[in-house]
Parts: sequence; structure tokens; C-alpha cells
Amino acid sequence: MDDRGGSFLAVRRISQGLERENSCHSTSAEVVAGSAQWLGRGLSCVCAQRRESDARPSFDLTPSEEECLQRLQNRIDIAYDSSIPEHQEALRALWNAVFPEEELHGLISEQWKEMGWQGKDPSTDFRGGGFISLENLLFFARHFPKSFKDLLWKQEGDRSAWEYPFAEAGVNITFMLIQMLDLEAVKPRTVVGAIFLKFLSENESAFDILYCIAFKLMDRQWLAMRASYMDFNTVMKATRCQLEREFLLEDITRLEELPSYSLLTL
Repeated sequence: MDDRGGSFLAVRRISQGLERENSCHSTSAEVVAGSAQWLGRGLSCVCAQRRESDARPSFDLTPSEEECLQRLQNRIDIAYDSSIPEHQEALRALWNAVFPEEELHGLISEQWKEMGWQGKDPSTDFRGGGFISLENLLFFARHFPKSFKDLLWKQEGDRSAWEYPFAEAGVNITFMLIQMLDLEAVKPRTVVGAIFLKFLSENESAFDILYCIAFKLMDRQWLAMRASYMDFNTVMKATRCQLEREFLLEDITRLEELPSYSLLTL
């Protein structure tokens, strides 16, 4: 259980040495499965925890990049609180975006299981991901509704008999991106993190857009690997590696130029 009361636990192991430009083939950012499971489903978060002994470079930021990073960090720091009206409305908005024809009987309801939550109260899952994980899902549902529903209903490919829970996977993807981009640091300490902040300074929605790309890419990896729920962490590691490779491609100046962006449909 994390310090905000959620059941979502995650660990990262980072070996000593500088972050290489292709971290997928080095040991500088090795992600390992967390010990907690999603209520017996065998899915654990691939979030990260840095060792104090790690020595990594930092990149100077422009004033604009510093401001954008601070605003994003402020979003990350907001815990989900079911007593806050704004958070309640965001949760209702998510339901309405996914099930516009079906009335929600309450913020605590068995209906939420239809979206892949652990139980009838999704707030217990958001405690592990923070309010930003709900914002990410809502952004995805509003801006790329077809891709969102394709993933929710598992409409593409030859699916496993034991599929990943959609909403829980979404919270996990938020964690993975925070780790990959090292967003809790004062300054970026990886090339990938520095590149992302340039994207963010030009588009305040860059993190939300990247979330949508990552979710769609994760599902594509899931299908390609013919994965089942016990393979979830392996799929997440492969997704992170592919994203890092794409960030390091030449002539990529915005998120929409990443190859995996083409997976998204409106």
C-alpha cells in the first residue's frame, strides 16, 4: 500500500552509471516488477524508485520549460480525493464519455467494473495514481474516442482469454511515463526527459497526448507478444523501450511525429 492509501505498489531498480541514449540495451534504467499484485490478477506496477547513489546528468531548462515542468509536477502531486467536487465531476465525466446512454447509479457502483476497475469504487485505484491518472483517461476518451473504445472493448486483434483490466492498465501507464520521463526531478536527467520538456513547452497537453500514444502502443505490443495477464510487466517494459527509441529518432520535433502516434484514431 502506498502512502496515499492505495493498493497500487511499484518499485524500480536503477543501476549505477549514466543514462545511455538507448536505455533498452543498457542496464541504466532497468525496470523490475513490483511485489504488489492487482488483487490477484498478477499485474503489478512498473513504477520507479531512484537510489541516492545514482549519478546522472542534468539538462538546463529554458524559463518556459521550467514553468511547464512545474505545472506538470503540480498535477502529478495532486492526490485523488473523492470528497472534492472537481474530482467527483471528473469521474462522472469519464463515465459519461464512455457510456453516454447508460445512467451512472453512483460514484460507488458495481457498474465501474465494466470499465476494468478492481471493485465498485474506482477512487481506491486512483489513490495510487493520483488525480492525473483520471485526467489522462478522460483526455483519451474525449480526444481519441475511437481508439479509447477499441482498447476498452478489446476490439482489435486476437485477444487473450486473460486480458489486462483496461482502467487499471491506464493507471499503470501514467506511472510508467512519470518514471520514463523522470518527471519528479528538478531537471531532466535523461535525453528522453529533456526532449519531452521541449515538446511540453510547445504543447501543454503533451503528457496527455503521450499517454494516449503509450496506451495504444502497449496494446499493440500486447497483441504482438500474444500476451496474457501474467506478461503485463514484460509488455510494459517493451512499450517503454519502444517509446524511448522513437524519442531518439532524428528530426522528431513534436509528439505527432512519433511513429506510434499513427496508431491513434479519432
